[in-house]
Amino acid sequence: MFSGDLATRRGRARAWSDSLFIDHAAFRVLWENFAEVIPGKLYRSNHPTPGRLASLKRRFGLETLVNLRGHRQCGSDALSRSTAARLGLAHVDMAFESRGAPHRDRILRFADIYATLQTPALMHCKSGADRAGLASGLAILFEGGTAAEAAAQLSWRFGHFSRSRTGILDAFFRLYLTTAEGRLGFLDWVASEYDEAGLRSAFQAGMVASLINDGVLRRE
Repeated sequence: MFSGDLATRRGRARAWSDSLFIDHAAFRVLWENFAEVIPGKLYRSNHPTPGRLASLKRRFGLETLVNLRGHRQCGSDALSRSTAARLGLAHVDMAFESRGAPHRDRILRFADIYATLQTPALMHCKSGADRAGLASGLAILFEGGTAAEAAAQLSWRFGHFSRSRTGILDAFFRLYLTTAEGRLGFLDWVASEYDEAGLRSAFQAGMVASLINDGVLRRE
């Protein structure tokens, strides 16, 4: 856990050490996991290092950084907040879960945030696989896309394991597809019919995939 001061050289060194070795940014230095979600408007990635965030700002003209991990006491969080401020990016915290049924109130809050988001925007979680996939799928639905298009944001290409506990995110999009798409708008469905507890109780994850995802890869 990092709770130091980035204003000092020692503090920044501690933040980098925590980010690289405790928060696994050493892997993210090599693996970018970046993709466009809504052309010219919304992008996704794993938690960007300061250098990568600066590069993406220059390349895509980013205006906002959306943190899907929520405010955390870790070096990666401190460094990205500091870098966003230095680059003049708006920083938005929008925490999602990766292994539970998406919360109705969080989806509706994200819809409100998305409606007023300064774009182009970059969304990130830790690995850019699960929460980034969920938020990307939600954005596609906000924009009038289909459940199938939304679910495609949860894929092996991003490191998502649909048979592990994170597969409940796939099940969420399937639930809308099979019970309401074409009959009820997505946000109307979320507000009036989405059964969060029912989805949670009905979903069963694969044991091997969950072991790999949670125990070996140590995903959040």
